[in-house]
Amino acid sequence: MSIRVGIFGYGNLGKGVELALQNQPDMQAVCVFTRRDPKSVKTLTGLPVYAAADAANFADKIDVMILCGGSSTDLPVQTPNLGKTICVVDSFDTHARIPEHVQAVEKAAAQAGKTAVVSVGWDPGAFSIARLYSECFLPKGQTYTFWGKGVSQGHSDAIRRVEGVADGKQYTIPVEEALAAVRRGENPELTTRQKHKRECFVVLKDGADAEKVEREIKSMPNYFDEYDTTVHFISQQELNEKHAGLPHGGVVIRSGKTGMNGENNHTVEYALKLDSNAEFTSSVLVAYARAAYKLNAKGVYGCKTALDIPPVDLSFESRDDLLKKLL
Repeated sequence: MSIRVGIFGYGNLGKGVELALQNQPDMQAVCVFTRRDPKSVKTLTGLPVYAAADAANFADKIDVMILCGGSSTDLPVQTPNLGKTICVVDSFDTHARIPEHVQAVEKAAAQAGKTAVVSVGWDPGAFSIARLYSECFLPKGQTYTFWGKGVSQGHSDAIRRVEGVADGKQYTIPVEEALAAVRRGENPELTTRQKHKRECFVVLKDGADAEKVEREIKSMPNYFDEYDTTVHFISQQELNEKHAGLPHGGVVIRSGKTGMNGENNHTVEYALKLDSNAEFTSSVLVAYARAAYKLNAKGVYGCKTALDIPPVDLSFESRDDLLKKLL
């Protein structure tokens, strides 16, 4: 039987989920839920569209709901609310707030006998696993994560929610000097500001106060306040022409030592280079939706993350086939 999947939210991420499901032999997209007028939304593959407020009524028609909203204001509310009635998966990516998000979702899902998987994408998600594995293999050392250069969906969503902003994109840019020092094995002590810069391209609404908007963006906690942030005000036309894509990527580097006196140095590097941040994140969400379904069928309830889930549960292939093919 195919795993029946609902898509909650239909922006770049929701469209990516719709396309990713086409590549899964054991899964099928059922429908899309939107806060917009459902009649105004046309899906890429002809999926039916329903009002977001009706999602809970589909609990008997959907095995897993993939939530495609933003981390700043959507997912902290939507994931625990929907997790009371349906198994859910999200890509909540505000790293500093993940523990409290897990706690809120755990309470909702566990009581309802549902399984929720949160904070899965490429970071948090794939990069989280890379950090865990490399730190387990090389316990004596340091781990570094560099993102970009690329468009951050969560940060772009956050600036679009600032009063006076009509549209915008945010690029995360690694500080090259810091990245080079890490790759040389120097193990530098780096602050958040020393590792990355943030660059914002913002379209203002008519009459908006540019200085106020810039000030609010730069002081936004968990997003921009700890970084050197540059804000450029541009037209909608320029944004559409020059910043239409969603490229991203990054690296996780673990620099560690082994031996009696730490005389042997080792570097582990895991890298991603993505043409579409949204489509790759969507593909990760879909794999973890399968895991949520499998866990729920086993009676494993509550909130899980990428760190909790056995890799075999992500695959549509059997364990025996995976042993022959990959191990």
